[in-house]
Amino acid sequence: MLKEFRDFIMTGNVVDLAVAVILAGAVGMVVTGFTNDIMMPIVGHFAGGLDFADMKYVLDEAVVGADGEVIEPENAVMYGKWVNALINLVIVGFVLFLIVKSYAKVRKKKEEAPAPDPGPSEKDILIEIRDELKKK
Repeated sequence: MLKEFRDFIMTGNVVDLAVAVILAGAVGMVVTGFTNDIMMPIVGHFAGGLDFADMKYVLDEAVVGADGEVIEPENAVMYGKWVNALINLVIVGFVLFLIVKSYAKVRKKKEEAPAPDPGPSEKDILIEIRDELKKK
């Protein structure tokens, strides 16, 4: 049973899937970093210096004691993080669109490549031989 499991795990498809999952995680970190560290500051700049992650709708204000200690924390809907997630989704979707579009373009060129001339068929060669024999 262990030998069968080892053979199953070592098949190309399982190894390819494992590599794809690991790469997807790495690409996810790159895209998240790109969104949070590059795109969101640019979007925030054009939105008047606004940081979307800090956007919230306060339902109940925090209760602070005389000594400055928070007695009751504020209750707020943090919709800015959701806006960041939406922008991240749009960026990831656009990048995937570009990747799939370029892959389809390369694949189409590969399919359209003309097949090499197979040369004359056996029938053509036999007809040629027959015609040559008739001439003699």
